[in-house]
Amino acid sequence: MLESDIKNKKKEQADILKNRLSEFEQTYQKGDKEIFRELCFCILTANASARGGMKAIEALGNLIFTGSEKEISSALHKAGYRFWRKRANYITETRKAMKEQCNMQLKKEIEKKRENIEELRAFFDENAKGIGMKEASHFLRNIGFREYAILDKHIVNCLHATKVLKTNNKPKNKAEYLEMEHKMKEFSKKLKVPMAELDLILWSSKTGEILK
Repeated sequence: MLESDIKNKKKEQADILKNRLSEFEQTYQKGDKEIFRELCFCILTANASARGGMKAIEALGNLIFTGSEKEISSALHKAGYRFWRKRANYITETRKAMKEQCNMQLKKEIEKKRENIEELRAFFDENAKGIGMKEASHFLRNIGFREYAILDKHIVNCLHATKVLKTNNKPKNKAEYLEMEHKMKEFSKKLKVPMAELDLILWSSKTGEILK
């Protein structure tokens, strides 16, 4: 994808991008339950598809707040979700961690850390099970924080094709992630396309749709 293609896509998809980013911010404004639901969605999406994650989170409903690991596992299995055992454990362990860390008052915790975007991401990277740098970034973008790079295979491949990255290998550790994220941010500044918009444009160029 050429730089000119990205700029053209930004113009063509302006309304869709604006609406999608507005929806992300609205999720955050709805409060703790919807924020936690989005966190669970990102747990379910890791190494799966966005559509698969959406189907799974819909199948779970309010079980993410009150269900046992067995109940969540069973619901995921019935929904045809591939990682039903592991992700049920991840969700219940993350729920436990959020209760211990902030009494499930996620919005309040986020507000305390929002001035330091690395500390904010680190909180979820370290306390949410099954969430690494990529999905912590994905989660925060999906609740309205626009500063992060979501370095999945689609984005990395696009950045390699545009020569922003030397290879299309995904980051192996935090240091590599931050280095690649920095390069994407520099590319974003060069194009004058905000990071969150750039991510959605690149992702849709590979998948054919703008989801989340």
